[in-house]
Amino acid sequence: MVQRADNNRQQSVLRSIDWWTIAIYIALLTFGWVSVCGASYSYGETDIFSLSTRSGMQIVWIGTSIVLGTTILLLDDRFYDTFAYIIYGLLLLLLFATIFNPHSIKGSRSWLVLGPLRLQPAEFAKFATALALSKFMSTYGYNINTWRHFAVTLLLIMLPMVCIVLQRETGSALVYFAFFLMFYREGMPGSILFTGVAAVVYFVVGIRYADVMIGASTTSVGEFTVLLLIQLFSIGMVWVYCDRRKAVQLLFYSLLVTLLSLLLLLIPINISYIQMALVVALTAYLLWEGLGSRFKAYFFIALFAAGSAMFYYGADYIMQEVMEPHQRSRINVLLGLDEDLRGAGYNVNQSEIAIGSGGLEGKGFLNGTQTKLKFVPEQDTDFIFCTVGEEEGFIGSAGVLLLFLALILRLIYLSERQPFQFNRIYGYCVLSIFLFHVFINVGMVLGLTPVIGIPLPFFSYGGSSLWGFTILLFIFLRLDANRNLR
Repeated sequence: MVQRADNNRQQSVLRSIDWWTIAIYIALLTFGWVSVCGASYSYGETDIFSLSTRSGMQIVWIGTSIVLGTTILLLDDRFYDTFAYIIYGLLLLLLFATIFNPHSIKGSRSWLVLGPLRLQPAEFAKFATALALSKFMSTYGYNINTWRHFAVTLLLIMLPMVCIVLQRETGSALVYFAFFLMFYREGMPGSILFTGVAAVVYFVVGIRYADVMIGASTTSVGEFTVLLLIQLFSIGMVWVYCDRRKAVQLLFYSLLVTLLSLLLLLIPINISYIQMALVVALTAYLLWEGLGSRFKAYFFIALFAAGSAMFYYGADYIMQEVMEPHQRSRINVLLGLDEDLRGAGYNVNQSEIAIGSGGLEGKGFLNGTQTKLKFVPEQDTDFIFCTVGEEEGFIGSAGVLLLFLALILRLIYLSERQPFQFNRIYGYCVLSIFLFHVFINVGMVLGLTPVIGIPLPFFSYGGSSLWGFTILLFIFLRLDANRNLR
């Protein structure tokens, strides 16, 4: 009887699998292989299916990925909930061990070399972290607005991030910031997400216009603008969370002093000092209001204002001391501070040429000149999308992006229909990671985002990334298939 019940359960699970998502997965694998074949093909090759070629090896990775995905669907869904912390702990130990890996590939120690096989544990740590987050956040009594709970949640993310950074894989570590999208869905205050966006604005504006002066003065446009933005953002938060009347008063005094300070441009002084004084005065006022009214929102806004100023003035230190020289160069190129078409800007410039040369319909399969002549470095891994643009043109590129959009929308639909919090949280983790990878990878190929070296899901060559994305997706499909069987 028990065996019959298990068989019936397995058949019900197979009927409940979301085959639309699997169809999208197969389509992406197919177009991905075509792109790898086009990117790695050299004139004169006679067998694109040979295991000595990258296109041939990619077939092996695709085949093993399908087997891996099928195996995941056959496992009991309770396995992932029960062993979430154990899986996370094992991957964390593997990440830590990889730091001391003697093998360095392209300056990174993120690879484990096991004979002819090379594995990148960072690719598998994504699904392990997603499982651990889902397990912790679905426990009874968890509240994301409780600092103790939120701190533990951040710790689960930071531990693998630190290990990956120590492996000199900063790009892979940045992917973990994608989990904040899931936090927002699960009730994280919008102010925290806004703080992250504001930090990006401070960094970009401050660095981009740091050496641009207002007129003939010694006042930096970047510094002046960022300090003014800190005031405006803080006052806006007072309007939303505290007292609108006080927000209007603060805005009036802030703009009045700012306009009066601009009149001092005739005198050779740095009026950013006045803006800094306004930020200090605003912070002190918010603290005073918080003490008088005992309204916690004032304290948090004061912390936002002070933290924003500290972040901005620490941006230069981050650029000069934390980032590697090639990373600084890439950001300078992205922000238009350097052109460097032979150095840091070479990859992006060549990929833009390749995509532009494809036109509307593309040059056809294996007919791309930029990719066949190997003008684009890493064209079958991080810059695989330029091959799509050159060979398939705008139509093919739009088709690929529509496939990814279909996957994202399907993941949102599947996540929202989950009856269990564990499943929903994991679904949004999967969604966030895929969205981050697609947005950043396509953006860096088009010159819209920094080049941080992350793969395009199911397209970039390699077994580790393909296996990692497959495990990430199929665990969720297995959880979803059991949504009505408990």
